[in-house]
Amino acid sequence: MDRIAIVGGAQLKGEIPISGAKNSAIKLMAASILTDEPLRLTNMPRLADTKFLGRLLEQFGIAVTESNGPDGQETLFHAREISSTFAPYDLVRQMRASFNVLGPLLARTGHAKVSLPGGCTIGARPVDLHIEALAKLGAQMEMSEGYVSALAPNGLQGTEIEFPFVSVGATEHTLLAAVMAHGTTVLKNAAREPEIGDLARCLVSMGAKIEGIDTDTLVIEGVTSLHGTTWSVIPDRIEMGSYAVAAAMAGGEVRITKARPELIQALTDKMIEAGVDIEPTADGVIVRRDPTQRLKAVNVTTEVYPGFATDLQAQFMALMTLAEGESVIHENIFENRFMHAPELGRLGAEIHVHAGEARVVGVEHLKGAPVMATDLRASISLVIAGLAAEGETTVGRVYHLDRGFERMEEKLSACGARVRRIKGDGDGR
Repeated sequence: MDRIAIVGGAQLKGEIPISGAKNSAIKLMAASILTDEPLRLTNMPRLADTKFLGRLLEQFGIAVTESNGPDGQETLFHAREISSTFAPYDLVRQMRASFNVLGPLLARTGHAKVSLPGGCTIGARPVDLHIEALAKLGAQMEMSEGYVSALAPNGLQGTEIEFPFVSVGATEHTLLAAVMAHGTTVLKNAAREPEIGDLARCLVSMGAKIEGIDTDTLVIEGVTSLHGTTWSVIPDRIEMGSYAVAAAMAGGEVRITKARPELIQALTDKMIEAGVDIEPTADGVIVRRDPTQRLKAVNVTTEVYPGFATDLQAQFMALMTLAEGESVIHENIFENRFMHAPELGRLGAEIHVHAGEARVVGVEHLKGAPVMATDLRASISLVIAGLAAEGETTVGRVYHLDRGFERMEEKLSACGARVRRIKGDGDGR
C-alpha cells in the first residue's frame, strides 16, 4: 500500500485552491439516474470515491465522460436508457454513499436491487432510515442475503416523513426519490448541510419543485420527468477546513481560494479562539500563525450543520495536541470517531478517550513516527500532525486519504511542506 511521508518543521506559505465537494459530487452523480438527458457537473473532484460511483453508474448503462472544460474539471453523465437496475456488492461495498442509487433507480424505473453498503468503520451508520423512508413513499422493500430489493410498479407516492433524528444520508436519499413521486412529499427534521442544498438546487435546475431549501422542512411536489442541466459542484468545506487547520498547525501564512468561508464558521470561530489569525477574502480565507507562539486549548462539540462538523473533529484534535492546557472534544455524531487518537499518541500526543469524549493535554513537541490511517478524516489529521512533528512521519493505508482529498501532496508541497508519496506494499506501518 502507498504511504505518505512528511518531514515536519516547515512553515507553509502560498495558496491552496479548494476542489469541488466530494460529499456533494457523489449525490449529484446519483441524480443523473433521474433523467434521460445529459447532466454536466463542473468543478468535479477526481477522487477514488467519484471513480467508484462512476463505475457503478456505468453498470446501469449510464455514459460517464470526464474532460477539462473552460471552468476546469467536469464530467458528463448521460442516462439515455437504464439497462440494469442491479448494484452488486463488489461495487457498492467500496463506498457507502453508493447505496443512494436505490431511490433514483426506483423513481425512474420502478424497481432496483442494491447491495447493502460498506464504507469507513466510524460507527454503525445503518441504512434503516433510508429503507423506512422509501417504504413510506410506497415502495415494496425486501432484504435478503445482503441485498435490498425494491418495487414501485405504479410509481412512488408523496407522503409526510419525519426523521427521528437528523440524517444527512437519509435526507439526500429520500429527496432523490421524492422528486418524481406522485403528489407532495414533506420531509421534516431534515438535515441542512450545504451539500443537501447543493443537491436540491441542482434538482430544481433539472425541473424539480422543492421548497424550504436550507431549512429542516423540505416540501417536494413530484414531477413526471426531469431534464438535463449544467451544475457547478459546491466547494469542499471539509477540504477547506482541513487545510486551514494544516496552515495553523505548521505556522506561516496560507491563502485558501475557490472556497466559501461561511460554510466552516464553526471551525474558524474555534481557531480564532485558539489564537489563529484568520482573514476572510473574496473567495476564501488567509490563515496566519506564528509557530513560536503556543496555541490556546479550546473545547469543541460536534453537531449537525451549522454546528462544528464531525468531519473536522480529527483535524482539530491534531491542532489541539500542541495547545497550551487541556481541551475537551465531545463527539456526538459517530460513536467510533476517535480511532485516530492512539495514532496521534504515537507522535507524542497526550489524549485520553472515554466513550464520546476525548481530553487532549497539549504537549510542547510532537515527534515523527510511523502511523496508520483508520478512516478518511483520520488520515488527514495524521498528515496535519506530521507537518509540525520533529523528524519524519509516515502515514500508512492512505487509500482512505485518496477517497476525499485531491492532489493533497501537490497542494501542500506548493506551500513549502516536505511531503511525498511512497509507493509500496505492506500494512502501512
